[in-house]
Amino acid sequence: MAVQQEQIKRAIKIAEAFGATRLILFGRAATEPDQAKDIDLACDGVPGWKLFELGARLEEELKMPLDLIPLSPPNRFTRIIERRGTVLL
Repeated sequence: MAVQQEQIKRAIKIAEAFGATRLILFGRAATEPDQAKDIDLACDGVPGWKLFELGARLEEELKMPLDLIPLSPPNRFTRIIERRGTVLL
């Protein structure tokens, strides 16, 4: 299973529709998309339960397992993602 560029473009559009202000691709999907088995995203601007709704929608639309984490409040893990990830939005 590889991450396709079209899936990334679709993820950005969906995240924007949910009000995301930042979206960062990280993990293998960012570094080795041909080897990725899921899509790892970090998001800001989508509050509370809406983040869970966004995650479900993304997984359904992209037809691939997904990990979605909030960037706020910042912590050690999110700072690593911000440094190493690929900013999509």
